Amino acid sequence: MTVRVLLVDDQPLIRAGLRVLIADAPDLDVVGEAGTGTEAVRLAREVVPDVVLMDLRMPGMDGIQATRAITAHGGSARVLVLTTFDDDEHVHAALRAGASGFLVKDMALDDILGAVRVVAAGDALIAPGVTRRLIAEFARRPTPAAPSRTLDGVTEREREVLTLVGRGLSNGEIAAELVISVATAKAHVARLFTKLGARDRVHLVIAAYDAGLVSAAG
Repeated sequence: MTVRVLLVDDQPLIRAGLRVLIADAPDLDVVGEAGTGTEAVRLAREVVPDVVLMDLRMPGMDGIQATRAITAHGGSARVLVLTTFDDDEHVHAALRAGASGFLVKDMALDDILGAVRVVAAGDALIAPGVTRRLIAEFARRPTPAAPSRTLDGVTEREREVLTLVGRGLSNGEIAAELVISVATAKAHVARLFTKLGARDRVHLVIAAYDAGLVSAAG
């Protein structure tokens, strides 16, 4: 099965480099290119990509706005943003907008291809260590006076699981913490995806913070 990729970057040279890189991968195919957020939203609906490689800084509609529009449309396209680690505020905003992960533009070429495949398979490109980096940033922020998200329909056990996901624990670590099997932990996480409308594990982390389950003290 070939993964259909839409390239979005306002720099033609970067798009050209990515296009050449992807052309060498038999399981990946570039189905479109966009130099603006507005064009990206239009093309995402026309060419129906599996993965959108999205730049964040673009004139007019930026990558965060475009990500929000693409993911809100309800299609199957998953957004993988292109950014740098020293711009965490934009990373957090992109994840809240619905992105499934992010890449660093100067990372190894094989890692970029691997990231596209990971996101196309339905996973988030956020390894536990990186998740904890994001959590550390959330923890430095003031805890809101009232939770901004309710957890209607979430059981007490699922709340416990969501809290641990919010702390950056893997399914294996959650299983050990709650003295349950890894399969049971995975099942709880899967139900949380459905109940909270989360696209992937990253958005469960955000949901845990929004619901007040995890804070700087937690």
